[in-house]
Amino acid sequence: MKNFSKKTKLTGLRKIYDKDGYLSPIDIITNDEAKNHRNRLELAENKIGSLHYKSKVHIIIKSAYELATNRKILDIVEKILGPNILLYNVTYIIKEPKTKSHVSWHQDLTYWGFSHDDQVSAWLALSESSDLSGAMKMIPGSHKQGEKNHEITNDKNNVLLQGQTVKNVDEKLSVLCPLKPGQASFHHGWTLHTSKSNNSSDRRIGLNIQYIATHMRQMKNDTDTAICVRGEDEFNFYQKEEPARIDLDIEALDKFKRLDEKYKKTAS
Repeated sequence: MKNFSKKTKLTGLRKIYDKDGYLSPIDIITNDEAKNHRNRLELAENKIGSLHYKSKVHIIIKSAYELATNRKILDIVEKILGPNILLYNVTYIIKEPKTKSHVSWHQDLTYWGFSHDDQVSAWLALSESSDLSGAMKMIPGSHKQGEKNHEITNDKNNVLLQGQTVKNVDEKLSVLCPLKPGQASFHHGWTLHTSKSNNSSDRRIGLNIQYIATHMRQMKNDTDTAICVRGEDEFNFYQKEEPARIDLDIEALDKFKRLDEKYKKTAS
């Protein structure tokens, strides 16, 4: 595991990302700030129920949008994608303690329906993500190999919508990517990654943020949505979303339910 400190320049990060297909760990916010954002998430969950693996949470929770537009995160994303950036999706991925929930080996871009692969996912830890709690593992350089065959499984404990799994991955090549609260990892959409179940006594909470370049088309439908969060959207391929202005606004909640269903249908 490489430890990228504040001294690591953005140009150096881009070179490592191009080589390995991921960056981890990157300091983004403080531990106290991570606790605050976790508290805001759990306050919302107390009102409307679990937000695990719900899509487009940034339109109902201000905290999610604040993190998705964090300057440090966007600076790194800009170095990878260029100056014009769309925020495509924001999702909390939560593994409850002592549960069997896990994520199989997979590549994100396999099921999103994009025209190109100019996409990057940021994964920001709001609680400790360790080997015990089920931190992600990456296969360095796997993004250069293109799309792998994914098999649909009936594993009910697999977080992925269809349990899609790349078989026969050489585990010896994998690198564990633990994160402290407030740290993030970034990975390419073709990078093979996985995570095992949470055997710790605390929830493992991560905010998964998906960014795409503005020239990326959605090939499965023409009604997909996004928000331009840096630069300009010179193509306008996506319908515009409205980020959360207040938490759990009634009208936003109704739209959130529809967009979550649409996203899951698109990704299936």
